[in-house]
Amino acid sequence: MTRPAGRALRVTILVGESDVWHHRPLYSEIVHRAHESGLAGASVFRGVEGYGASSLVHTTRLLSLSEDLPVAIVLVDTEERIRAFLPHLDALVGDALVMLDDCEVIRYGGRERRR
Repeated sequence: MTRPAGRALRVTILVGESDVWHHRPLYSEIVHRAHESGLAGASVFRGVEGYGASSLVHTTRLLSLSEDLPVAIVLVDTEERIRAFLPHLDALVGDALVMLDDCEVIRYGGRERRR
């Protein structure tokens, strides 16, 4: 696994919570492929409200409880490694918003694995 420092690239993928890839949540498939590719980091964030191309508002509010809340998957690594990973996303995502942002990594630390 890489340890980026300084300039990096962040990719954010916005999908629906109910999106699947071969009976597995799409966000989980993306995270596992990122891990297998050795990317430095991946996180999934569940939204409380949002809308996309369908213009339907999905929300956690009690009166209109949605089963398809927005989910953001965020991946960070060097530009070269992120761009090499993009073909994986092309194969996985259809109705999604994929954004690339330059960013600066000021600290990257992980916990030591216990044996």
